[in-house]
Amino acid sequence: MSYGEMIDQGRLITEAVSIPVIGDADNGYGNCMNVKRTVKGFIKAGFAGIILEDQVSPKACGHTQGRKVVSREEAIMHIKAAVDARKESGSDIVIVARTDSRQALSLDEALWRARAFADAGADVLFIDALASREEMMVFCAVSPGVPKMANMLEGGGKTPILSPLELEEIGYKIIAYPLSLIGVSMRAMEDALVAIKGGRIPPPSSLPSFEEIKDTLGFNRYYEEEKRYVASPAQSSFGSGNYDCTSEASSSGDTKSRTEKSQEPIIDILPQLYDPGSAGGRGPSGGMWSRTLRLKITGRDGV
Repeated sequence: MSYGEMIDQGRLITEAVSIPVIGDADNGYGNCMNVKRTVKGFIKAGFAGIILEDQVSPKACGHTQGRKVVSREEAIMHIKAAVDARKESGSDIVIVARTDSRQALSLDEALWRARAFADAGADVLFIDALASREEMMVFCAVSPGVPKMANMLEGGGKTPILSPLELEEIGYKIIAYPLSLIGVSMRAMEDALVAIKGGRIPPPSSLPSFEEIKDTLGFNRYYEEEKRYVASPAQSSFGSGNYDCTSEASSSGDTKSRTEKSQEPIIDILPQLYDPGSAGGRGPSGGMWSRTLRLKITGRDGV
């Protein structure tokens, strides 16, 4: 996936919710200058946090085989560039520094890089694909003042799947369960499609009511807000098409009575101030006629 794809999807997500969103920026999509552009783009897209990692391009899931990482020096410079981009933007976006060196190299290398990322200014540290609870505890002891993030790849990743309470006891502050929502959604959609293909329908207990769907999608909030902008049609009174002087005289006598009958403003068209047939009626553009529409508006307060 590319920088542009992540920005486009991220902007839609941040606009749809009112809670902080952390965006996964992969390896920054290039060198340090690309990393700075990525951070500034994620800030403009509305992200509250950004994850940057040290994999080589093209990157992949950290729990798969064959992971490769860039050098220590390049990885550290990427984090420094991200910190500089945040400072230049006057933003408070949270920088999550991730290393995939646990599977690519060793646990010791992953711990060394985590400390270096903290020294470079990262706000949160993240070692992906740790292999045991003991490794997780060792990681959480690194740079004690910097929060740690855990990734629970449900269904068969390299890291043991623990509950939020268990991870909190180990020392983690942020936890990702990346497959939970998409996993249960996939299974539910498959079951529904199998039922429909077999001539049945999904049981009512397996899906929300239409009213619940409307409430979740914001229909009801939309309807309530829409009521604030309902306009009452004004009752207008217009003079004759001849625009003669009698229309002004008659309208002035009738305005008061009409105002008393209606709470809406009264609009009267007043006569024009010249003869359209005279040469003086021609505007500066040559053969075009210049006309002025004069209105008299009486408000509900009689003014």
